[in-house]
Amino acid sequence: MFEDLEPRPRRDEALSALRREDLDAYSVEDLAERVADLEAEIERSRAAMDAKRAKKSAADALFTFRP
Repeated sequence: MFEDLEPRPRRDEALSALRREDLDAYSVEDLAERVADLEAEIERSRAAMDAKRAKKSAADALFTFRP
């Protein structure tokens, strides 16, 4: 019920936290896992971009009227 009263997190808050994180405490294996996770997130973001482009292209085709 009170969820709407909570401030929304900033869009880049998680990414900013990743940039500020001290990497010295991580082992090589931990860093490799981190890189794999970040690469998976990049791929997920690219897939979302492709899906949005496809939807926009479909909408443009539907609403473009050529005489």
